[in-house]
Amino acid sequence: MVNNDIMKVMETIIRKIDKNNIDKNVIQEAGNILKKGGLVAFPTETVYGLGANALDEKAAQKTYAAKGRPSDNPLIVHIADYEDLRRIAVKIPPETDALAVHFWPGPLTMIFWKSEAVPCGTTGGLDTVAVRMPADPVALEVIRSAGGFVSAPSANTSGRPSPTAAEHVVNDLDGKIDMVIDGGDVEIGVESTILDMTVSPPMILRPGAVTAEMFEEVIGPVEIDRTILKAESGIRPKAPGMKYRHYAPKARLLIVEGDIREEILAIRQIAYAAHRRKRKVGIIATQETLPFYNYGTVKNVGTRENEKTIARNLYRVLREFDKEDVQVIYSESFAMQGIGKAIMNRLEKAAGHQLIPASEIVKLQKYRRIIFVSGTDSARGPIAAELLRNQELEQEYVIDSRGMVALFPEPVNQKAEAVMRSVKLTLENHVSQQFEGEDLSEDTLVLTLEEAQKWKIKAENENIQNIYTLNEFAGDPTEIPNPYGKSLAAYGECRELLEKMIAAVAEKLNSLAGGEEQWEKYM
Repeated sequence: MVNNDIMKVMETIIRKIDKNNIDKNVIQEAGNILKKGGLVAFPTETVYGLGANALDEKAAQKTYAAKGRPSDNPLIVHIADYEDLRRIAVKIPPETDALAVHFWPGPLTMIFWKSEAVPCGTTGGLDTVAVRMPADPVALEVIRSAGGFVSAPSANTSGRPSPTAAEHVVNDLDGKIDMVIDGGDVEIGVESTILDMTVSPPMILRPGAVTAEMFEEVIGPVEIDRTILKAESGIRPKAPGMKYRHYAPKARLLIVEGDIREEILAIRQIAYAAHRRKRKVGIIATQETLPFYNYGTVKNVGTRENEKTIARNLYRVLREFDKEDVQVIYSESFAMQGIGKAIMNRLEKAAGHQLIPASEIVKLQKYRRIIFVSGTDSARGPIAAELLRNQELEQEYVIDSRGMVALFPEPVNQKAEAVMRSVKLTLENHVSQQFEGEDLSEDTLVLTLEEAQKWKIKAENENIQNIYTLNEFAGDPTEIPNPYGKSLAAYGECRELLEKMIAAVAEKLNSLAGGEEQWEKYM
């Protein structure tokens, strides 16, 4: 690790630039800084890069110092013209021409044997050099202005989420680098694919927007490096991002894996458990799943219909969680195909490879939905449901009420509302709904207000086991009277009896929850 003390605090110049109308003066200013051994952050189509003269070993040392980056983590040399590759690389395999035609300029880095022109300080002491030709027009102009060879790791503090906007660069490196060129938000949002050309067949060392399937259409089979190098490993990393924890937010990040329904259920459970412990929780969700979460700070990372949107937003979302000081982040997982493989690679690195099977969490909860069933769904059922919603429950439940003969929507009985208001609760938003057997599932608990209702539902739903009368489940032999047509006092007495039974129901549900200590490992 390079000592950060050698970096002097400086005033960082910030220049905005329009990619469609590039200011040559800004480019020339950046080029001059780079030629003199300074550091300039600039946009590429993947993430913002921290540029330095790739052929100047002292400039490489400044890069490592500014980022706090381990000195054995190699830098990528960026070029703007294909002919320049032969100055910095030797033994270039013949497939390179075809790959360059298809993917350069673009989000592809290729590793070659290095020439004598490239100092070991740039390559992390390796005999190989990683080379990329970015597609961003500002990046290409900066590279040419600097002399054609610019090393440019992501322009962030090492280990932090990579920068996809200039403000991210400023947040991390203000006062540590000479200049930031603000070209707006990047297009792709995850770093380039890295392909090792020193082995046969070529091997993918880091997934990105250029996928194995895309390579195979051009040059035939490629291999994928499936090893995970731990931070304590003595093996020198061959490419950026292979060895050390990367892209990490300040909070602990856990990835929940399973089918999407299980992931949602699992994240709901642990987010609710964290909420009860007054932990500040973040959830990485998608446009499709956003409405299913009730607790925590939930962020839309993009749509599963177009995972490029997820790649583009991932680092931004992680940085937003940092600003909001969340203590733990739960993320859904994504498909391990196409750019989804790159997304999961970055997420796993950010999480320190902490993945949790969704099924492990889902099995901890017996019931997820509780339905109270009464006659018309206008008094006893709604009262019971609202009373349970206001209990201290160790697990989250969807709590509803339904009626056996609720043939059309109607508001709650006025006397039922009056007795609820007397205990500072309300049913004013309740609308009666008909009970439908198709609503039932294995994790639904049905509690009827009368014995006859229980047996009717059982007869019509033979495969569903969790059907009880409310007093049966509560362990109370008292029958629940129907106050319909009676006095306000009768409604009050009914509510008082329901309060007693609902307290017993809550106690029983909490006893089934298995204790709060089981959630600690997910916090």
